[in-house]
Amino acid sequence: MSSSKGSTGHGSHSIRTLLALIDQSYNTRAWHGTNLRGSVRGLSISKAAWRPAPNRHNIWEIVVHCAYWKYIVRRRLLGEKKGSFPLKGSNWFRRDATLSEQQWRSDVALLESMHKSMCDAIAGLKSSDLPSKPRGSKVDNLAIIMGIASHDLYHAGQIQLLKRLAP
Repeated sequence: MSSSKGSTGHGSHSIRTLLALIDQSYNTRAWHGTNLRGSVRGLSISKAAWRPAPNRHNIWEIVVHCAYWKYIVRRRLLGEKKGSFPLKGSNWFRRDATLSEQQWRSDVALLESMHKSMCDAIAGLKSSDLPSKPRGSKVDNLAIIMGIASHDLYHAGQIQLLKRLAP
């Protein structure tokens, strides 16, 4: 629904519709295939830590990366300060088979926790908040919210491919 001026048609979107989009990309059954949560359900630590090549990300790192970006979305929407993500660092976090099964489960729980807190932040918005650009952001709240749904699906597909390639 974009016009040549770059409008994203904010009036036609509701917070409820955006939350449904996010749920579909993360954990609700959808026609398009496996969502992000479904792509890691029941995954063994050995498959999660397997790398397709040296210096390439594994599934485990993708899971933590997705948790981090859910945190970023929440932080931007709420205007929170940097530095409250539970892990030290940003964007990509090294994970490998030297870590424990408990750490894998903890990181999957982190993804779940960051998803819930992000959804709570979105649920607290009004439709009139969607055209606003958070401080320091190049895009508005609507683009951020739609983008995180796309981000989940992109990485869900990547995880599905990595699972098929893993020995």
